[in-house]
Order: sequence, then C-alpha cells, then structure tokens
Amino acid sequence: MKLLTTSAVALVLSASTALAMSHANCAAEKTLTEGTLTIATGNPAYYPWVMNDAPESGEGFEAAVAYAIAGKMGFDADAVTWVRTSFDEAIQPGPKNFDFNMQQYSITPERDEMVDFSLPYYTSAMAVLTTQSVVEAGATATIESLKGLKWGAVATTTALPILNNVIQPESDALLYNDNADVNAAIMAGQIDAALYDLPTALYLSAVVVDGGALLGQFPADQSQTPDQFGLLMENGNPLKECVDAAISELTESGELAAIEAQWLAEATGVPVVE
Repeated sequence: MKLLTTSAVALVLSASTALAMSHANCAAEKTLTEGTLTIATGNPAYYPWVMNDAPESGEGFEAAVAYAIAGKMGFDADAVTWVRTSFDEAIQPGPKNFDFNMQQYSITPERDEMVDFSLPYYTSAMAVLTTQSVVEAGATATIESLKGLKWGAVATTTALPILNNVIQPESDALLYNDNADVNAAIMAGQIDAALYDLPTALYLSAVVVDGGALLGQFPADQSQTPDQFGLLMENGNPLKECVDAAISELTESGELAAIEAQWLAEATGVPVVE
C-alpha cells in the first residue's frame, strides 16, 4: 500500500511539473523580455484592484490574479515586472510596452478590433448602490428588504431583469435617461437605490454619491449580459494562447473564484444578497 501511495504522489508531482514546463515552453520567446513577464496597471492603481497602489505586493484582486496567471505560465514572482499606463493610452492600437495590461478592461467588439483580449478573468456582479441613511434606516442585503425600497434605473439598463424578476419591488422603479440622473436622484432622496455593476458601484459610492454605500451584490450569473474583464494585449500577440490557457486552468481549479472571494467580497465588505 505504501508503494502505491508513493507512486501516486510521484505521478501527481510529475504531472504538475510537466504542466508547469508546458506553460513555460508556451511563453518562451513570446514576452517582451525573455524570461520576464511585463504586466501593466494604472497610474495610480486603485482599491480593491490593487492595494496601496503597489501591484508588486500581489495584494488586491487584479494584482493577485496577475501573479496567479504568471505562476501558471511558469514565471516566478521575481520574474514579473510592472509598468504603468493610462487607461486610454493602453487601449489604442499599436506596439505596447507590456505583455498584458490589467485595468478593468471590459471586453467589447469595438475594442477587440484594436487590441487583443484574453479570456475573461472577471465577470462583474451587480451591486446595490444606496446611501448610508437608507442603511441606517434598516435596509439589509436581503430580497425582502430590497422589495420595500424605492428604485431608480436607466430605462435601457441591463440591470432591469434583476430588478424586475429577482427583486420584484413593491413599487414601480422610476426610470431615467442616464446614470447621472439616477445618481442625482439617489442624492436628492427621490429614490433609495439603484443597480450597477460592482466596479462602477464601488467608484460611485466612494467618489460620486455623497454618503454613498453598497448594500449588497448579486452573483454575476443572475445577469443576462454581465460585464466581463479581460487582459489587454497588443493585437496579434502570440502570448494570448498561453494567457488563455493559464486563465482556463485557474478557472477550472477554483483558484480564480477564491481570489475573487478574498478581494472583491471579503475585502470590500459587500455581502451577497440572500
């Protein structure tokens, strides 16, 4: 029995080593600098995507994902180099000073004509944007509580199916022309809450809406057209197949979900609506 156990362990270790070598071979001679993976982020890079504007720490959702991808591709942490770019600069066509860029780039057909995207590494949840006063009045991250709130939404938003089919508020939502009008309505007390993708809601609650708060989030699979983020690369980058293989492995193993839970649920303190 001991011999069988030892053999089984040896086989697992051999398979893991072979897989790491396969990923490393995939990336050989495809990075900007041989033996180094150059990753770009914003200047500055914000919470919760990168903690304390220090991606090299590996802390924050995108920083942690970047190092996980690098590891699957055969790069140790000390073989990763970080550079900074603006959001708009990186998305323009032409040569890049990075192997891939992580700045919450939504994958769209228009952008895909100018640059390459990896497989999605994040599918955005929908979050409930409200104000601290609504929370203090007793609103909680439960469907029953959300039903009693006064909601607002842009008439064309993809969040309406969740609002109408999942929350099913007791009163009809007020519809607005754009997000700016919705945010103004929240601050004026005309409505209690609105649904946004989680990254947008994080920004609005921290920067735009006075006294803003996030009450809860819905799993991404409850949205019909969820926003998906991909690594941005130069158009035609041969490294794409290696990056996609690494993301696939992280997804299938559950490692990507674990990183998301740590940095976008626990770190932000936004509970899942029950």
